[in-house]
Amino acid sequence: MGKGFFNVPIAINEPVKSYAPGSPERDAVLKAYKEMFNSKIDVPLYINGKDVVTGNTRTMSPPHDHKHTVGTYHVAEQSHVEDAIATALEARKTWSQMPWEQRAGIFLKAAELIAGPYRAKINAATMIAQSKNIHQAEIDSACELIDFLRFNVQYMADIYMEQPESTSDAWNRVEYRPLEGFTYAVTPFNFTAIAGNLPSCMALMGNVVVWKPSDSQIYSAKVIMDVFEEAGVPAGVINVVFGDPVMITNTILESPDFSGLHFTGSTEVFKNLWKQIGNNIHNYKTYPRIVGETGGKDFIVAHKTANPKQVATAIVRGAFEFQGQKCSAASRAYIPKGIWDELKNYVVEDVKSFKMGSPENMENFITAVIHEGSFDKLAKYIDQAKSDADAEIIVGGNYDKSKGYFIEPTVIVTSNPKYTTMCTELFGPVITIYVYEDEAYTETLKLVDETSDYGLTGAILAKDRYAITEATNTLQNAAGNFYINDKPTGAVVGQQPFGGARASGTNDKAGSAQNLLRWVSPRLIKETFVTPTDYRYPFLGE
Repeated sequence: MGKGFFNVPIAINEPVKSYAPGSPERDAVLKAYKEMFNSKIDVPLYINGKDVVTGNTRTMSPPHDHKHTVGTYHVAEQSHVEDAIATALEARKTWSQMPWEQRAGIFLKAAELIAGPYRAKINAATMIAQSKNIHQAEIDSACELIDFLRFNVQYMADIYMEQPESTSDAWNRVEYRPLEGFTYAVTPFNFTAIAGNLPSCMALMGNVVVWKPSDSQIYSAKVIMDVFEEAGVPAGVINVVFGDPVMITNTILESPDFSGLHFTGSTEVFKNLWKQIGNNIHNYKTYPRIVGETGGKDFIVAHKTANPKQVATAIVRGAFEFQGQKCSAASRAYIPKGIWDELKNYVVEDVKSFKMGSPENMENFITAVIHEGSFDKLAKYIDQAKSDADAEIIVGGNYDKSKGYFIEPTVIVTSNPKYTTMCTELFGPVITIYVYEDEAYTETLKLVDETSDYGLTGAILAKDRYAITEATNTLQNAAGNFYINDKPTGAVVGQQPFGGARASGTNDKAGSAQNLLRWVSPRLIKETFVTPTDYRYPFLGE
């Protein structure tokens, strides 16, 4: 066991590199991209620290060049999932007893591996697998994942240091035990950082994990596991399975040792998982922890005092960075008539200036959406807007999937504040704008609050502080992350803990101590120094 009270390195946010022409980081990532794009890898399951091949494989292709293959991955059978569970439970016997500073050392090393020797590789993998331009890849797969790993270690130390009061008679102390059993991480395609954080933050707190990445993110998930293995995560602590999500989930949730779900994905899937866990509750040895961050129908509201150019930039960046495939992406906006004409010109001008294509060409701001299913759904809504009398496309509206799944950034203006694309989560480069009368600000705020079941992110832009105050109060439940005079995206670990409520999840704030507290089960220990020998209290005296 460790001997001493240990201070961990003070967590700092990883600086975002510029990737300007001629910079060494630009040369390094382009070299890695070319090598990886023109190679083929085989991604096995990862169980008990070993690569497991099943022979049942599927191909991996970049969304921006879907006829090109960069590798294959192996699909699990039920027996593999059962092996992953058994392996995790066996690993727990030693992992849960490892001194916390040793676990901290592993994940601090992982952060530095990503910051250094793996940076170009993990960024290139994210560019290839998820069609992120280099800036989006850098702030995600490099900087945010590094930040998660560093700050989680600091938060763990802070949690362990929080102790109850003691007296001269008794020493009270709390130990933060890992959950009894194993945990399940389900991660999405859109953020490599989320894929790395969900399993690792639970493992950091002494838990063992079965992790199922999105089928559309396996290519970069492999790099994450390579990092964790090199950093020293022991065999069996994090096990990775791919394939049929229903079979994998059913197998995991049927185990009596299931103790926690860490999920990011769709609201409908999360609700179904919650229901399934509830139906199985009598089978479990403990009440499972359920943590989920799901969808959003994120908004921008402008007041008549807002600066039109600032609002336009918030719309363009908030709606179209990473093709709108962020849980936090702006997908509806409410603009006062008094600034609309000027703002509209700025938005149209910006969107028409976008270049679109492969992320290898760093002049491209826009690349492809993740897969054909997403493409087809978005195309359907765009076509509907073209034919509806209460909607008008003012810029964009084209699409092409002959080579990659390219959807042109599209701005719809509607006269109906409850138009379908004002209410439905699209998860793509489409934003719908409703123009309201300048004096209807109060009514519009109520409309914003009532239009969506979600409550993830939102933004208010205004110069008038009374207007900002009113929006902050009226929209207090409409967004777990609320932005004043900014776009509703870009949360930074350690600065803006991320999560929403309503249909957007459990709001357990990834990138904060609140989230880590969900993955421990505290035990209070009271040690009495002089133990009583007589049951009689003074009040019993004659």
